[in-house]
Formats: sequence, structure tokens, C-alpha cells
Amino acid sequence: MSFEVALRLVEIGVSLALIQRAFEHIHNEAKLFLPQLILAMLLLSGLASGPAAWGLWALCLWQLYRFQGAYNGGADKLAMLCLTCLAVAHAAPTPFWSEMALAYLAVQLVLSYFISGWVKLGNPDWRSGAALRDVFALSAYPVAGNLRAISERQNLTLFASWAVIAFEIAFPFALASPALLTGALVIAAGFHLSNAILLGLNRFFWIWLSAFPALIWFQARMFV
Repeated sequence: MSFEVALRLVEIGVSLALIQRAFEHIHNEAKLFLPQLILAMLLLSGLASGPAAWGLWALCLWQLYRFQGAYNGGADKLAMLCLTCLAVAHAAPTPFWSEMALAYLAVQLVLSYFISGWVKLGNPDWRSGAALRDVFALSAYPVAGNLRAISERQNLTLFASWAVIAFEIAFPFALASPALLTGALVIAAGFHLSNAILLGLNRFFWIWLSAFPALIWFQARMFV
């Protein structure tokens, strides 16, 4: 995958994720999310990607001030990271620095999985499966009633907890080959999709997938 294709695919993914977010909130916060909708559609069109990326970056920064932080946690943080890297890639004085901006996004994506797994590994509740049991039994996420019975299946939650930990910690090794990376990204997409279906974390699915092209390009670029 070429740099230009990867950059364009990230733009498309980010713009779609931000369009979704704008539609969710535009009826309550039109002053914030109507401009986001317009700029995201401009970024999606590819007609003025650089100015649109910078405009969205400034707008999302304003939203961080308005909501006193990332009101949707990691999804909003990754959206801001993607916009920062896109904006810098378009404003960079040379192709080298444009590539460095996209490479930074790829490295941060790898770290997002690895650090998450490392933190879980150090948490006794995750190692015992208790954290995952609590997600289904006690959390406010819109888990269907029949899925709450999963919290009583300790062997299943213990296995699932360690599967998540092992995958996230091992994720950086996927950079060793295109085949490994493809497999890892398929698993990661399935992981985010299951979280969207079971827990309602739909924003994580779209914004994380929007950064995948940067990682695919980066892996290939490493071995050029």
C-alpha cells in the first residue's frame, strides 16, 4: 500500500467516524457538531483534505475544552490523534515529514494495544477474570439480559480475559510480516466489533479501524 493510498483511507475512515459522532449529538450541540459534520464531509470528499483536517482538529480541541476532557474516552483520544497526524501530514514541508506523521499514528496504534494489555496483566482482577465478569454483571453498558449470565461462567471469563491480555501484549510482533499483521488486524476488528455489539462501544470500532491503513503502510515501509 502506497503512502498516498494509506493517507486517503485514514481520511475516509476518520471522516466517517466523525460524521457518525456528529449525527449522535447535533440535536443537542448544533454549534459544535454541525461544523464537525460539514468539515468531516469535506474531508470525506477529498477536495480540501488539509484545511478540513486542520479545521476538525481545532474543532475537536474545542470540544475537549467544552466537555472538560475526552467525553468518550479512548475513542475521542484516538480521533484527535488521527486528526493531528493527518493535519501534520498535509502541512509537512517535505514528503519525509509527511511519512513521519503517518508512521507516528501507526506506532501509537501498536502501543494502544500493547499498553492496554500490559496494564491488564498488572491488574489482579483481569488476571483472575473478575474484571470481565463485572463488565457483564455490574456495568451500565447496554448488555442484553441473557448475556449477563456470562458473568457466572468463571472459566469462560478467565479464558477470555487471558485471551485479550495475550493478544494485546503480542500485537507488536504482528509487524514481523504482512500475513501476521493481516491476521492481527482481523482479530482486532473482531474484538472491537464484539465490544460494539455486546457493550455498545460503537465508536471504538470505527475510529480504530480508520487507523489500520496507516499500520499496513508502516509495516510495508519498514522492510523497503
